[in-house]
Amino acid sequence: MYLNDFSLTFTLVFIIGWYALQSIAYYKFFEKAEKPGWIGFVPFYNYYVHLELVGRPKWWVFLLFVPVVNFFIALTIHLDLLKSFGKYSYFDQSVGVILAPFYMTYVAWSDTKYLGKATELPKRKRTFSQEWFEAIVFAVFAATFIRWIFMEAYVIPTPSMERSLLVGDFLFVSKINYGPRTPKTPIQIPLTHAKIWGTEIPSYIDWIELPQFRLPSLGKVERNDVVVFNYPVNDNYNQRPDGDYHPLDLKTHYIKRCVAVPGDVLEVREGAVYINGAKGEDPELMQHRYFIETDQVIRDRVFSDYKIWEYGPAMRPNGSKGYIALTTAEMAKKLAALDFVKSAEPMFMDADKPEPRIFPDARYFPWNADNFGPLEIPGRGFTIQVDEYSLAKYGSTIQDYEGLEDVKIDVDKLTINGQEVSEYTFTKDYYFMMGDNRHNSEDSRYWGFVPEDYVVGEASFIWMSMDEKGSFLNKIRWSRLFNPID
Repeated sequence: MYLNDFSLTFTLVFIIGWYALQSIAYYKFFEKAEKPGWIGFVPFYNYYVHLELVGRPKWWVFLLFVPVVNFFIALTIHLDLLKSFGKYSYFDQSVGVILAPFYMTYVAWSDTKYLGKATELPKRKRTFSQEWFEAIVFAVFAATFIRWIFMEAYVIPTPSMERSLLVGDFLFVSKINYGPRTPKTPIQIPLTHAKIWGTEIPSYIDWIELPQFRLPSLGKVERNDVVVFNYPVNDNYNQRPDGDYHPLDLKTHYIKRCVAVPGDVLEVREGAVYINGAKGEDPELMQHRYFIETDQVIRDRVFSDYKIWEYGPAMRPNGSKGYIALTTAEMAKKLAALDFVKSAEPMFMDADKPEPRIFPDARYFPWNADNFGPLEIPGRGFTIQVDEYSLAKYGSTIQDYEGLEDVKIDVDKLTINGQEVSEYTFTKDYYFMMGDNRHNSEDSRYWGFVPEDYVVGEASFIWMSMDEKGSFLNKIRWSRLFNPID
């Protein structure tokens, strides 16, 4: 079960339901504070009175309508209101956040009294150990909440996105751009992902799994977005020590560029991406494999000066010597201009040489990474007529990601829950992801589409970059700090 798009009807019902519960709680809170209860149902004015009851500045009411800032203001005055009615404990505060506005309604109508403005109430006396314990609990809770709703930090471990992103880049990934997902596996050690730090021991209990929803977002995945997602394939990257696989929300994180969205017809011709017949937009720092022809030894320093980190000596079948290097077209052109370099030419696979591992099935579609497609990207409402070729193209996606319990594919037959069907309509959106380092990237060309519910967030900016080959302060790539990701 997965909800991606909040329809207008659902959104209105959600907002009205939330506001109704909040107003019912306000009605009782205000009465207990000797204010007219009906104010609780008056938009904006009820927030003004709320601020008055907890002792916060009245002008904060304007901050409630400033994006991002409003979340922290609302959280602060929400917890203040609980304190004003005697709910100080971290249990009350935590439940008040997680189950709001249900818990607020319960507190308002239970046997509680208004104690005064939260900002003026005497602070509870705590021992030194209590203060530290509560501070740690609150810090972990806040970090977990922010990590889930807003931002999460990631590090680039492989060169599949070079040179756009380098190994050792530390990123912040925005969850609100595409909408944060509710946790599917709720019982988990805080601030971990799949494993306990430094071990292979799962950090979660999988016997409780919840339906997954996606909260409202600022936008949708678009072409050329750099996206973090859960690697969808059940292989050794997602396998646990017991042989089973991690649940969806705890699968290994991957980062790639979205090159095609639902409804697009994707094709790759000699390494160039075409969308719906037109050449797509190339990433500024996209890399390919080049043969650098030279009869001289090129020092490591030269490659480093041209920002080339993946290279090695090679010889072509015709006997010409040189190096194979992964680099951008601009750097290849600069290398070709050197006195001791004869040429620098891209190396693309011939269209008539299929790769056995290519998606979706090389037996039916003899493609390779440089000559791929055309392939239409499925999305919600996309219907296929069931035959041998459509199942070879989309059958694995239906079987693995559509959330169906009993799917069987037999060459040209599709059986769902024991019933053979002649056509199938997709219920999810899918995306096609590729690495910017096109000849050193395991991506959708090999393992297929990324379902919408596997999308984690959009890479926003680099907050730190470390070069493991550097020494002392040179380990930090200072020029990359706080760079936005395009």
